[in-house]
Parts: sequence; structure tokens; C-alpha cells
Amino acid sequence: MGALTREAVVERIKKGESLSGVDLCQADLSYSNLKGADLRNADLRNAHLQNANLEEANLQGANLENAFLFGSNLRKANLEGVNFKGANLQDTNLEETNLKGTDLSGISLFGAQLDGANLEAAVLSQAKMKRASLAKANLKGADLSGAHLQRAVLKHADLTDANLQGAKLINADLTGAKTEGTNFEGSVR
Repeated sequence: MGALTREAVVERIKKGESLSGVDLCQADLSYSNLKGADLRNADLRNAHLQNANLEEANLQGANLENAFLFGSNLRKANLEGVNFKGANLQDTNLEETNLKGTDLSGISLFGAQLDGANLEAAVLSQAKMKRASLAKANLKGADLSGAHLQRAVLKHADLTDANLQGAKLINADLTGAKTEGTNFEGSVR
């Protein structure tokens, strides 16, 4: 982490100051209240954000490579273009987030809440999404090839033109989901 201490980060966010582009590499901000933070293009590689409140935060273009976000609250956050390579998003709240076009391939989203999230054209190939809730999520044109979606809730999700080739959908709930043009080839249900 750069020159900013954990306390300084929290205080700046509390005051509404921007941390856009700031180096927060390896920062331990777990359990911190970062609601509404401006973290656009921030370097959060290897950051520890367990159970942090990032509700309505703007993380557009941020680098969260190998970040630990277990149990964090990212509700209504802007996550477009975030680098999540190797990040752990297990049991996170991602309801109504913007993840449009984001590469989430191979990511751990076990038990994550993605209800109403915008995942249009997102790459979720090989993502581990067992027990994830994606009710009313926008997955138009998303790549979910080989994704692990056992017991996932996809009620009323929009899967129009999505690729679910080879996806594991055992006990997944697709009630009311839009599946026009969806590729289910080789998927296991």
C-alpha cells in the first residue's frame, strides 16, 4: 500500500474525497465502511476487503487482481471494466451492480447475490457460481461456458443469446428465464 494508512483511507472516503487512481495495493480495508467511495482506476491488487461496505462505490477500471472480497457489500457499485483476475467474491452482495462486459472467468462467486445485476456480455466462463442468486440479472450475450451453476437461482434472468455451453446447471432454478438464442449445448442439468 502506498503512503495512505487504513485510517486515512477511511477518513478521506468519509469526507467524500476521491481516491481515483490511488495505490492501495495490499491494503487491509476489511470491515471498513467505504460506502459511495470513488475508487475509479485505483490499484487494489492483493487488497483485503473482507466484509467491507462498498455499497454504491465507483470502482470503474480498478485493479482488484487477487483481492479478497469475501462477504463484502458491493450493492449498486459500478464495477465496469474492473480487473478481477484471481479475486475471491464468495458470499458477496453484488445486487444491482454494473458488471457489463467485465471478465470474471474462473472467479469464485459461491453463494454471491447478483440479483438485478447487469452482466451483459460479461465473461463468466468456468466461474464457480454454486448457490449464487442471479434473479432478474441481465446476462444478455454473457459467456457462461463451463460455469458451475449448481443450485443457482436464475429466476426471471435474461439469458438471451448467452453461451451456457458445457455449464453445470444441476438443480439450477431457471423459472421464467428468457432463453431465446441461448446455447445450452453440452450443459448438464
